[in-house]
Parts: sequence; C-alpha cells; structure tokens
Amino acid sequence: MIQLGIRDLVKYPFLAETGEYLRDKGFNLEQLGHPDWKPIVEKAYGRIMVATTGQIYGSSVQDFENMDSEILSFVIAVILLKSAGIPTLIKRFSLSEARRAERYLQRDLQMKNETKLELPLKIMQELFSVEVMTEGENFVISIPNYLKRAVHFHEKEWKLINRRVENGFVFLTAHEIARLIRKELDVYINSKIQAVNISFIPDTFKERISDLSLLAKNFSEYVTVSSDYPPCIKHAIEILDKGENLPHSGRFMLATFLLSKGQAIDQISPLFKNAPDYNERVTRYQLDHIAGSSGKGTKYSCPSCDKLKSENLCFEIPECNGIINPIQFGRKRTTNA
Repeated sequence: MIQLGIRDLVKYPFLAETGEYLRDKGFNLEQLGHPDWKPIVEKAYGRIMVATTGQIYGSSVQDFENMDSEILSFVIAVILLKSAGIPTLIKRFSLSEARRAERYLQRDLQMKNETKLELPLKIMQELFSVEVMTEGENFVISIPNYLKRAVHFHEKEWKLINRRVENGFVFLTAHEIARLIRKELDVYINSKIQAVNISFIPDTFKERISDLSLLAKNFSEYVTVSSDYPPCIKHAIEILDKGENLPHSGRFMLATFLLSKGQAIDQISPLFKNAPDYNERVTRYQLDHIAGSSGKGTKYSCPSCDKLKSENLCFEIPECNGIINPIQFGRKRTTNA
C-alpha cells in the first residue's frame, strides 16, 4: 500500500485519501464555516475563477506555503460548485483540475524513480483501469487500452498506424500517457463534484455561491444555429453551446467555415465562450491567425468533407450528397440533361 504524503494530496486532491487526511486532522464543514477560515473560502473561489479563464491553478507544489490550505481550497471549491449547481462552471473547473493533475502526472512519470512512479501508476490503474508498464525510457499499454482512449484524438500522430507497437503493446512517452487520460480525469473529477452530499451551507460560503451565479452569466452564450449550416457545423456549435469540449480540429473547422461565410472575428469569438478551456486572449489570437490577420497573413480554408470524415467530424445527411466541402452545403446543384 502506498503511503501518500501531503504534497501528493496537494497535487491530486481528488483522491479518496484526501478525505481521510482531512478527517484525521479534524477538519469539518462547520469548522470551515467560521469567519476565521474566510481566507480559504476566498482561495477556493479564486481557484474556480482561474478555471473559468481556461488557465491552470498553481504552478509548483514548492510554491505553496500552506499545504492544508491548498487541499482545503479544492474541497471548498467543490462544495461551492455543487451548491451553485451550474454545469458550465463545474465543467470548466473539472477540466482545469484535470489538466493540472495531468501536468503533475507527467512530471512524476518523467522522474524515472521507482518510488515516484508508484503513485501515477496507481492512479491510472485504480481509477481508470489502465495498466501502464515501463519499457526502457518508454511506457507501454495494451492496444485495447490505447484505442479506447485515442479515439478522442483526431491528430494523425495518435492513429495506431503511426505508433510504435510491439507484442500487442503501444509505446508512449510520459507526456503522451498523461495526455491520454486527461478526459477520464475530467470525467472523474466532475463525477466527484456531482456525488457530493451537502447537509448544510455555512453563511460564509453563501456570498461566494451567489457570486458564482453572476459569474456564470459571462459564459451563457446561446447560439442560434442557421438552417443553412451543414450538420458538421451545427454539431460543433451545439457541442460548444452545451459547454462541452470540441477538439482543436473541430474548432478549426468551425472558424474557417464561419470566416468563409463573411463573419467577423468579433462575431465568431463568443461561440467559444462556453468551451471548458476558454481563454479569450488565446481564442482571438487563433482566430486572427486562421483569418490571416497576423503573422505571414496566410488565410486558411475550411477542410474538405473527406478530411472531416477522417477526423470523425462529419455527420452526413442526404442534403450533403454531391458536395466536397461544407461551404458548398445548401447551394443549388444543377445537372446536365
């Protein structure tokens, strides 16, 4: 059995051991509701705020002065989010925390220290049933385990044909292993928030819970989907509107399509506000780049239907027959007699 230290819990506060640690220390919700603990409530709220910007909370465990306050900031953030009950904020927080955990997993895996490897391998095995083994400088997992997770990626380097495969196992780097389970980390943390059962809410929490409701309004962009849009574009907009994650290739497709239809960057940018990892500065930079407004001025075109099919972004309907690019959807076609 692995003995987790407090630094481990700071890195991975969603583990069951966190609850055991806090109980052993005598922390409870009634105690945390005392005005003396208000700074921790503010830290928790700040942690949520960081998540809404698409950034990752904390940079290094070494930077944290009070380990207990860091752990408690996660726990209280979960309580605030569950109490507010706003799916968009919960999704943003769970994705941000998943990306944070992914960063620490990668660092621990790169240590190449048998003791350091125990915890990340335990997390992947016990939480997600992924058995990871070491092979020289690489990590290996079975082909079924790889395919189950790689299906969420559309970049060509994740296709099995482009991987090193030997004896039924796929070879990966520490970065790739950690990236492979980000989605599952996201889902797991989200489920932990949903499962929280709160008996009462301390008065010191209520102000920040109300603030979360106000904060959520900044991300409630409701999009009207034009009937002239092809199903691939409608699907991409609906994914974003629900606050779910659209892959990079899907975002590129959506941006190039709307730009080709004459929409301005100011019109397109708000569509991405509901994305869990939304960052306004990064979004506008990427849109400027795609539109050819920055750098070398190269303006990108909407991918072809064949390209979108290869990336699992095509949702073809009968009205798509005869087109080779989404921008042709809805145009009247003529045939020679």
